[in-house]
Amino acid sequence: MKKILFSVLCLLVTVSIFAQNDKKDLHIIFIGNSITQGSLLEHPDKEAAPVKACEYLEKQEKVKSIKYINCGRSGATTVDFLPASQSLFNNVTKAADELYQKNIPCIFSIMIGTNDSAEKGPNGSPISPVQYYTNMKVIIDELQSLYPSAAFVLHYPIWYSPNTYNSSIYLQAGLNRLQSYHSIIDKLIADYAQKSPNLLFKGDTEGFEYFKANYETEFTPENGNAGIFYLHPNKSGATKLGKFWGKAIYNIVFP
Repeated sequence: MKKILFSVLCLLVTVSIFAQNDKKDLHIIFIGNSITQGSLLEHPDKEAAPVKACEYLEKQEKVKSIKYINCGRSGATTVDFLPASQSLFNNVTKAADELYQKNIPCIFSIMIGTNDSAEKGPNGSPISPVQYYTNMKVIIDELQSLYPSAAFVLHYPIWYSPNTYNSSIYLQAGLNRLQSYHSIIDKLIADYAQKSPNLLFKGDTEGFEYFKANYETEFTPENGNAGIFYLHPNKSGATKLGKFWGKAIYNIVFP
């Protein structure tokens, strides 16, 4: 009975945080792979998508201040962020321990799946849509138990060229698998909405098509085993991706 009451109280705290329309401080933990980390950017500490997302948010009239930590790591898959891995999950909890306060909106902003989708190379790949769902649910459930008033924003993984083949093999099969994760994210959000409203939110869905159409100007060309491929946003692309994330988060916090 006590556990049920505690869960209800945490839900009410989350609802109250996101229902108010006055100015708010925001605390954000970004979870992802090399795209989130800012690989290939000259100054990722100033140019990576999480930085640009927060710069966008800071300019919005209802945002008082931003604190964030970038937990993106090159090569990471959902397997690496599983609690049992004792690997990247520990980085996330360390960041959350630093930022989490019950009276300030704390958001886990997640975009991951690129390396999960690979045919061969990254840890656990290729990760099926069913396993992707399971891994994401395990990560979210454990973080929610540790930080009960936090919310989670899931962004669609973005496009990469179908000839992507560096030290890992992605190619068309990987890109197809990546796109299948989009519907899995939709299912996750729908499933959580039934039992835990205001916990899990859909983030950016525009990035995939935008970068597919603009990869030549927004991605860094890389030499690979199947020719020049496009996987990582350049400075301009990271700014655009950050704006996509920032807009999605803002619309969630200030509906």
